[in-house]
Amino acid sequence: MSLLTCNIGGISLRNPIIMASGTFGFGREYAQQYDVSVLGGICGKGLTLEPRAGNAGCRVQETAAGMLNSVGLENPGIAAFLADELDEMAALGPCVIANLGGANEDEYVKGARQLTADYHRRQRAGRRGVEMIELNISCPNVKQGGIQFGVDTAMARPIVRAVRAATDLPLMVKLSPNAQQIVEMALMCEQEGADAVSLVNTFSAMKIDIQRRRSYFDNGYAGLSGPAIKPIALRMVHQVAHAVQIPVVGMGGISSVEDAIEFIMAGAEAVQVGTHNFVNIRAGKMLVEGLEQWMRAQGIASLAEIRGIV
Repeated sequence: MSLLTCNIGGISLRNPIIMASGTFGFGREYAQQYDVSVLGGICGKGLTLEPRAGNAGCRVQETAAGMLNSVGLENPGIAAFLADELDEMAALGPCVIANLGGANEDEYVKGARQLTADYHRRQRAGRRGVEMIELNISCPNVKQGGIQFGVDTAMARPIVRAVRAATDLPLMVKLSPNAQQIVEMALMCEQEGADAVSLVNTFSAMKIDIQRRRSYFDNGYAGLSGPAIKPIALRMVHQVAHAVQIPVVGMGGISSVEDAIEFIMAGAEAVQVGTHNFVNIRAGKMLVEGLEQWMRAQGIASLAEIRGIV
């Protein structure tokens, strides 16, 4: 067993470095830059039941210590992903994680069922498919006037419960840092049968175009990611990891081996790397190699020796 091996929902990963949804596509482009089979997992671009064009207007703005994005859930839809993208993504090697979004409970449930049915068809044929679902409960609830499911535990509970009932795949719920009570939210996910939680998604933020006297983004606000959010994300991961029994996957501004180690010491089973992929296109390879080198230099035989020690 590798000294970097970890386990999420019964799925063994060769190492704890997972590429975050929305920053790695489905892996094809990055595979042209380095051997992505070294990664523990790839969380694909957020998927919805039907194709989406994403948000209009400005989508990305750089900040002093990160990035603002208002891309929206632009994606080809689940059916097109399964038909056109999944075979190539699975062939890359790392654990295949599908990020599932939706506008209401029905869309989430239908999406989960579609991903699950495809997995079982592929299993019977001896082919790899989606091995885990990351449930993104930070999508707009259009019936609630734009309120996010991920902010209110009572609103999120029926979604998690319904998706859990709709799939037998490992289920990881992605939490919003804008939640009213993030520990309460994580405990609810555990109670409803989630196999893991991942946190945190982007922070709600803003940038103003002073010449045009308006927000840069048509939606007004955007999601802040990158190094600026790391200390807050780390605190939230620490709080959640010490409250739940299920694995926690930490993310938020990870841009170095030291950052990844901090999240693991805070209690994370694994970490996701997002914005840093745009800064260093080979970030995944750098982090895997650097983490192994650090472990050997420190004489640490497994991640369990340092996980949650703070």
